[in-house]
Amino acid sequence: MKVKDIINNVFGYTPKNTYHFSLPDDSDNPESTTIQNSKDDQKNSPNIFENIDTNLDYIKTKYNLLINSDIVTRNFILNARGKQYKALLLYIDGMIDSQALNDFVLEPLMMRNKNNLFDSEQNRVISEAVTNNITVRKVKKFNLDEYIQNCLIPQNNVKKETSFKDIFSGVNSGNCALFVDTLPVCFNIDIKGFKQRSISQPENEVVIKGSHEAFVENIRTNTSLLRRLTNNENLIIENVKVGKITQTNCTVCYMQDITNSDLIAEVKYRLNNLEVDSLLSAGELEQLLTDNNILGVPKILVSERPDNAVKNLLQGRVIVLVNGSPYALIMPAVLIDFLSSPEDTNLKTIFANFLKRIRALAAFFTLLLPGLYVAITSFHREIIPTELLYTILGSRQSVPFPTIFEIIIMEISFEIIREAGLRVPSPIGPTLGIVGALVLGQAAVSAGIVSPILIIIVAITGISSFAIPDFTFSFHLRFFRFAFILSGFIAGFIGIGIGIFVYLSTLCDIESFGIPYTTPYAPAINSKNNGFLLPPIWRREYRANYLASKREKKQDKISMKWKF
Repeated sequence: MKVKDIINNVFGYTPKNTYHFSLPDDSDNPESTTIQNSKDDQKNSPNIFENIDTNLDYIKTKYNLLINSDIVTRNFILNARGKQYKALLLYIDGMIDSQALNDFVLEPLMMRNKNNLFDSEQNRVISEAVTNNITVRKVKKFNLDEYIQNCLIPQNNVKKETSFKDIFSGVNSGNCALFVDTLPVCFNIDIKGFKQRSISQPENEVVIKGSHEAFVENIRTNTSLLRRLTNNENLIIENVKVGKITQTNCTVCYMQDITNSDLIAEVKYRLNNLEVDSLLSAGELEQLLTDNNILGVPKILVSERPDNAVKNLLQGRVIVLVNGSPYALIMPAVLIDFLSSPEDTNLKTIFANFLKRIRALAAFFTLLLPGLYVAITSFHREIIPTELLYTILGSRQSVPFPTIFEIIIMEISFEIIREAGLRVPSPIGPTLGIVGALVLGQAAVSAGIVSPILIIIVAITGISSFAIPDFTFSFHLRFFRFAFILSGFIAGFIGIGIGIFVYLSTLCDIESFGIPYTTPYAPAINSKNNGFLLPPIWRREYRANYLASKREKKQDKISMKWKF
């Protein structure tokens, strides 16, 4: 311990609690605020004041109006029932629709018209009934805030708020806040008008026969896509805010009459118990909702296709959308989901199952082919045909390095080329990948650094990794490929066999939201035709029983009644 303490004292670093900068002291400046005060104000956000000048002073402090150039406050006189009131609009320039603000907020409130020039003594009739030739009327006394909301603001979405916290949340998302003197409430008016990307084709999940619509960054556009495809009132979309600072809007989507209640409760529990300052993407939320595992396998399926999301909704899964991210998080997900493509259900069964087998073979090549090559060439040359063995030995005569060094160098080079092809501008990316692989491979063989057969092995492995539909699962296989290369180099087939045993044992021990990751094969259960291979479409009567959905059947036993 003494040696450790000496090293820590010499080379260690202890962060300072206070830092002294050579800046002027702003303690006498009434407009300066500290971080602690900001945190306290956030925790104890006051309610709306009746005095509009007090509200304006608080807004100036919170939004730093002396520095911020895009925060706009608009003072004007509001006409209501022949009286005039001081009013204030608060909005962010560039996030609202200026035309809608002028036509549906300012003009009805400022201009004199028949709606706001009633006699001040007139009360509002809320019901009228005739009983025994006697007319009975119920009247309600004049209420300014209700009158403004119901008569003077012809906008489809107007909410009354009493807390500054709720108002600032609406303004930050693109709404407009209306403060009126003498009223302890504020009107949160939806007039969003910021620029956003329109619905386009999917880029990462391309299909031939399926829909060509993809999610976008606007969460309400994404929920409308789900509503349109589901076309059912049992689709529930709940809002959840994540992030203490960003207050990012997230939605939990599920079918009320299908999805298991415990699964819904588990997803909502994890979402509501995230103590983070910010959430900016679905990728961050995926990591926050997933419990860690040694293998790092994905437990949540990520999709940019609304039709794929709806298929999973109708199976009994839960979908989570994040505002600002064009991806849906589908949970739970098991191993077979990451080897399936949205195109599978659009193809004939025989062709879909053929492609599924191809993907399983590609996953095997991606994970084990380089390790098997190293094990065979290092320990088990007797299983290679004699003619092929002479060819391999002849190609390696001029190579001075061992096989393990060759294959690691080429695998790392391939990963560098792949990463470079993704990061450079799109017109150059494919050219860089092809030219880089051809030039480097040919140059390495000509220079005697690697053998030609190794180039073939690396190429097959790399191409196989592209056949995996899910990028995260493909990355997992590419990463653990190096572990099996080392296992094959150390102990040949025995090392690879031990590695496979440990890998599969760990895989079987993993759960995704309480569901075994390798279900329905380990543990072996009756999947009711919801395994890896698809049955004919007329035999897909049941939902996956490991999801424990409320409605087990999804179609009649005889679905094609026209045939019988």
